[in-house]
Amino acid sequence: MPRRLFACTPSRLAAFEDCPRRYRMIYLDRPRPPKGPPWAHTSFGVSVHNALRRWWEEPHQRRTPLRAAELLRLGWIDEGFRDPEQSQHWRERAVGMVRGYVEGLDPAAEPRGVERSVAARTEALAFSGRIDRLDDRDGELVVVDYKTGRRPVTDDDARTSRALALYALAAGRMLRQPCRRVELHHVPSGRVAVAEHTEDSIARHVRRAESVAADAVEATEALRGGGEPDRAFPPRPGSLCSWCDFRRLCAEGQAAGPERQPWAALGED
Repeated sequence: MPRRLFACTPSRLAAFEDCPRRYRMIYLDRPRPPKGPPWAHTSFGVSVHNALRRWWEEPHQRRTPLRAAELLRLGWIDEGFRDPEQSQHWRERAVGMVRGYVEGLDPAAEPRGVERSVAARTEALAFSGRIDRLDDRDGELVVVDYKTGRRPVTDDDARTSRALALYALAAGRMLRQPCRRVELHHVPSGRVAVAEHTEDSIARHVRRAESVAADAVEATEALRGGGEPDRAFPPRPGSLCSWCDFRRLCAEGQAAGPERQPWAALGED
């Protein structure tokens, strides 16, 4: 019998690497354990991503910085903030970031796709994902991923991103065009981090993804065979535990770091 492919997204692979116990709670436990309260930084990031997607969906003549600001305010997600005043403050900061970012874009440079779903198969994976923006530049595809965190991105971040490498693989196969360049666009600073992949570098990312998938499959089979959940999917305590949606259900995570307020990742406001 042919081996069943492991269906995955970048988030699923990252979840297992970060913490097998968290992976189990998200993807295997039924009913799924309830998550904690929403995070303000997630609301911020999703709001920015949505505004940029809607901006590209506008007719060319309406793709202006003013329209980007309007779309951000219209689609603002008001969850996880300390109070309405903090939410409004960060909304206006997001408005400034989005306006500044789109000022550097050519509104007539139509992307090949926005929030474009892609998929590809390897010997062990059935990979799928969604690209923030897929550009077509001089006959070659370019993967663009927006970032909204406080830390500026680096070229090394782009080079080592497994998600971007797998996106490039999938986009190139689906659309039958070369796709080697991947970019991280840091919206707050306007910084663009770039990596140019080769067949070998993408293959390395694929092998690493397949290795993670194999470990996840082995753990899942052990659990379904009657194994102890915490033995098959042990916790991996660390700094991320303070930000985990399931922290209150994990004693090891609680011991690893202090509990964070839902707006803590925003930093100084």
